[in-house]
Amino acid sequence: MSTKVLPTDEELMSLPKDGFKRELLNGEIVMSPAGSEHGRQIMRFSFSLMGYVFKHQLGEVFDGQTGFRMQSRDVLIPDISFVGRDRLVGLREAPEGFYEGAPDLAIEFRSSSDPVKRLNAKLDQYFKNGTKLAWVMNSKRRTVAVHRSVVPDRVLTSADELTGDEMLPGFRIPVADIFAGFSY
Repeated sequence: MSTKVLPTDEELMSLPKDGFKRELLNGEIVMSPAGSEHGRQIMRFSFSLMGYVFKHQLGEVFDGQTGFRMQSRDVLIPDISFVGRDRLVGLREAPEGFYEGAPDLAIEFRSSSDPVKRLNAKLDQYFKNGTKLAWVMNSKRRTVAVHRSVVPDRVLTSADELTGDEMLPGFRIPVADIFAGFSY
């Protein structure tokens, strides 16, 4: 019976910065490249979310390079994440390495190359480690799945509005705006 040796934090942090997002999922390093539209949508949504979170002093927003260490020792990297103010009390700045535990809100922009099985494994880990809410954006279908567990509570379409519920009270954005194309 062999025992898998997990990479150290230092080994994970020293992996090449070559455009691939690397996570440790189920003890395996998983890589996924992101296309330009994927990155553009993430940045546009991040801008709306960050502005709201900072204006209302709700906590901190992290980008898709921030690793969260799960109890399983896996390191997951949501495309965007939010940690509420109550979990940051007493901290002067974010940890130097990976954040211990899951974010309160995990946001994943699913690309067509992301296997559903991998996404569900990540969602399972998030919720087992304290995530309260996850939004899975599907750019191809232009939908947002709202999760409080691996199974979505509801799926929003371009005719709907995404709200922050109790996590981000008052936050709202039309789903159509999340997936809007260029406006020049």
